[in-house]
Amino acid sequence: MPGRDPAVHASRSITATLEEARAATEQMAARARRLLTIYTPDLESRLYDQPRFLELLKKLVLARGYARVRVLLSNPARLVWDASQFVRLARRITSHIDIRPAHPDYRDNPCGCVIADHHALFYRAQASDWHGIVETDAPAVARRYLDWFDEVWMASDPDAALRRQQQ
Repeated sequence: MPGRDPAVHASRSITATLEEARAATEQMAARARRLLTIYTPDLESRLYDQPRFLELLKKLVLARGYARVRVLLSNPARLVWDASQFVRLARRITSHIDIRPAHPDYRDNPCGCVIADHHALFYRAQASDWHGIVETDAPAVARRYLDWFDEVWMASDPDAALRRQQQ
């Protein structure tokens, strides 16, 4: 529609509790068709090791041979590799799920976000907090964060030690 401001018509909601943050994370996984992008300190188990989220993730990558999940860890030392259900799933589906430590120059960003394709986003300014913003129909906003993620992703070559841990 000519003259329509997409930001005005975007669907936006706020999270404040763990349950709302889980629902938002699940919503992003359910909305993704090609790409799910995650920036997290350590694959926060209270969000990403939940059965519903893992089922949605598995459905995404197994139902679509072209689907990908990219994860950047801003604090990879905190991740307990052997205890993470997400990591176990990534080890089984290595061609679809890629986990990398963020380049040290980018690790001071305290945020956490999940981006579904190029159109939806769940963003928390402080990953240590459940307060966040969910944008379900905001391609311009999602694109801005995805561009930043891509910059960090390109700077964050997977190191051999991390790859060994994943295998």
